[in-house]
Amino acid sequence: MIDLYGRITSGNSYKVRLLLALLCIPYRAIDIRLGTAGRNEVDHTYLALNPRGQVPTVVDGDTVLWGSTSILVYLASRYDPSATWLPREPPAFGRTMPWLELAQNEIHTALFRARAIARFGYKGDADAARREGEVALDVLERRLETGGAWLAGDDAATIADVACFPYVALAPEGGFTLEAHPFISLWISRVKKLPGFVPVPE
Repeated sequence: MIDLYGRITSGNSYKVRLLLALLCIPYRAIDIRLGTAGRNEVDHTYLALNPRGQVPTVVDGDTVLWGSTSILVYLASRYDPSATWLPREPPAFGRTMPWLELAQNEIHTALFRARAIARFGYKGDADAARREGEVALDVLERRLETGGAWLAGDDAATIADVACFPYVALAPEGGFTLEAHPFISLWISRVKKLPGFVPVPE
């Protein structure tokens, strides 16, 4: 069975839990607590698995992976023979990758940071994070308005949607108003209707 080291309040951990649920993969959740100043409470045993000391980390037999992007790619590659969640054809594969970039750059550095400052007391410039976050939301809104139901194409959801979903859905916790982004709101509703969907923790 897969071991998932994560935290219930972590959007990056949730990405992995969501894909595991969508793929109907059983797993064991192991909690990594958040300590003071936004740092994970980890020991040398966990650091041997993940030298960054962050979440999530997955152990699948002899395979140990850390970082939500690498884990999503691995799970989709190994456990989805239909290649729906991570298309194998180069054009479709290529259309998936930019959204993983957005998830780990503008979405993480702005939407995540704004939420972390507001909810968990992280240090930082909340106003700057919200300005940058609006840029990320505008990119998503334009794509969903003109490019179809899902980020990487019309046919089906992919790990592009899984990667971007959590911190976008949680954006109101960072002070964003999603009502100003109607196509994002519709996309969030579509994600929530996927078979096997598990909700973002409150």
